[in-house]
Amino acid sequence: MDAIIYTTNTGSAERYAKLLAQETELPVYSFAEAKKQVFSKAKIIYLGWIMAGSVKGYAEAAKRYRVCAVCGVGMGQTGTQIESVRKKSAIPADIPLFTLQGDFNVKKLHGIYRPMMEIMVKTMSKSLAEKADRTSEEDDMLDMMLHGGERVKEENLSAVLDWYRVQR
Repeated sequence: MDAIIYTTNTGSAERYAKLLAQETELPVYSFAEAKKQVFSKAKIIYLGWIMAGSVKGYAEAAKRYRVCAVCGVGMGQTGTQIESVRKKSAIPADIPLFTLQGDFNVKKLHGIYRPMMEIMVKTMSKSLAEKADRTSEEDDMLDMMLHGGERVKEENLSAVLDWYRVQR
């Protein structure tokens, strides 16, 4: 493995990338930095934020590098939504995909994503709040939408680290 490369919007993917780098001793780069510093076809672990079920930046990273594993960082709990994210992002079945729960603060979003998420939060939080039989995952999502939340935790990387140790 040559490097960890990430794309972030609010900083959660970057925080996970840096935590992963501490554990693996791999160099870590934002995608913009990597274009100048990491050779084409290098073997990488890619981290990107999840927007509308898709890992941002994955397709571009896959064209440039040999992506050995993907970590999608989003609002859902760690380890959930694997198949839907894989399908929407067109990640081949032979590339391990890990989903990691990130922080959520709509005010940290940039560009068009902020008004889009403000609308989504209003609609989803209303329907979730009215739902009588919410799951614990839905309760967590509602809490995150209403109050924000910091969910980036080193322990969320355990499956990624287990995979990486086997690869070395």
